[in-house]
Amino acid sequence: MNAVPATVLSRIFRHYPGNLELRLWDGTRLRFGALPAAATVALRDARAFRDLVVFRDPLRLAHDFFTGRIDVEGSIYEALSLKDHISRMSLTLRDRLSVLVCALLARNPRGRLARNVDTPEGHALEAPHSARANSGRSIGFHYDLSNAFYGLWLDPRMVYSCAYFESDAQSLEDAQVRKLDITCRKLRLARGETLLDIGCGWGALVIHAAREYGVRAHGVTLSREQYELATARIAELGLADLATVELRDYRELEGEARYDKIASIGMFEHVGLKNLPRYFDAAHRLLKPGGLFLNHGITSREPGWEKTLSTRFINRYVFPDGELDSVANIQRAMEASDFEILDVESLRPHYALTLRHWVRRLEARREDALREVGETVYRVWRLYMAACALQFEQGETGVYQILLARAGESTRGRSIVNRAAPRQEVR
Repeated sequence: MNAVPATVLSRIFRHYPGNLELRLWDGTRLRFGALPAAATVALRDARAFRDLVVFRDPLRLAHDFFTGRIDVEGSIYEALSLKDHISRMSLTLRDRLSVLVCALLARNPRGRLARNVDTPEGHALEAPHSARANSGRSIGFHYDLSNAFYGLWLDPRMVYSCAYFESDAQSLEDAQVRKLDITCRKLRLARGETLLDIGCGWGALVIHAAREYGVRAHGVTLSREQYELATARIAELGLADLATVELRDYRELEGEARYDKIASIGMFEHVGLKNLPRYFDAAHRLLKPGGLFLNHGITSREPGWEKTLSTRFINRYVFPDGELDSVANIQRAMEASDFEILDVESLRPHYALTLRHWVRRLEARREDALREVGETVYRVWRLYMAACALQFEQGETGVYQILLARAGESTRGRSIVNRAAPRQEVR
């Protein structure tokens, strides 16, 4: 038994507010909390112990989890609460000395090391530096893992953005269809109009708008995996005369006033704060007079994209070029590009619930995920989406649908914009 590590852990976790079990590499179990443990965090070797009690850096612990030095059994949300406890933990001088001595003495029994979990061939655990400077490579790092992997936990339409729930009991499938329809209704889509979907993903909105509203919908994406599947789905549904998808950067779209309506759903996070003027200017250039632009994007409670635990984690492991800003700053950027803001709706509670659905579905398909992308990627996504769910629930992160029109245009002859525009049956 690792008596000294167990003693140190018991001391520094004696005020832990939740219900947690720690298991050491020799099988020693330590329980904290009055109720049965919601999660067991297994420290597989002495290095994981040192990272927990000496460095107390959640990014180190996350990396240990991704590489197999730490395992989590049970609730990933309970395990994530360790981050808050560690950040608040205040040790006495005696505790600090005990921790340092214990860390120096801690050894793996008979030199045994923790296993390393596998990473799929060709996919790095951390984003390469070059991906951060090139949107095509960074999009590929995030989206081109495997269509089959995303299909394990997304809804059948593969909508990779916030759903819109009528109630907590509504299914993810129904809530995603509802989100697609609300998006179309906010844009007041009408038969024969043209719609551009910037960052169209696997084509769900393009397909829905074409099939249900009779518009000519065109989507652009930088992900080859998304492009190929979206194109195949459009052909399979017989919608090639109304719906198209292109492997292209939105900034390369030529011409002016080409589209009656424009949507950007869940792509905005990749733009980068310094590129916001160019992003909104491009949308303004492509939008016809009297048209509408719906921007659906994640925001941060704190303005700007400073180096914090969350931002370093996201840019290192998930979104190489992702940057968020406050909704106030985003709206200022919209107005600076000569847009008028017509409607703003927060979907923050909906995204928290969406993410919990995704985590639950991913965990339920763990074995399939391991076969598809390997355990490292599975662990990254499990932790990432669970952490995001907590951030949305706590209000640290938000998501807004903002409806825009070109500023200074007459409203004469234009329908009044509202959220309850009637759905147009076109089938």
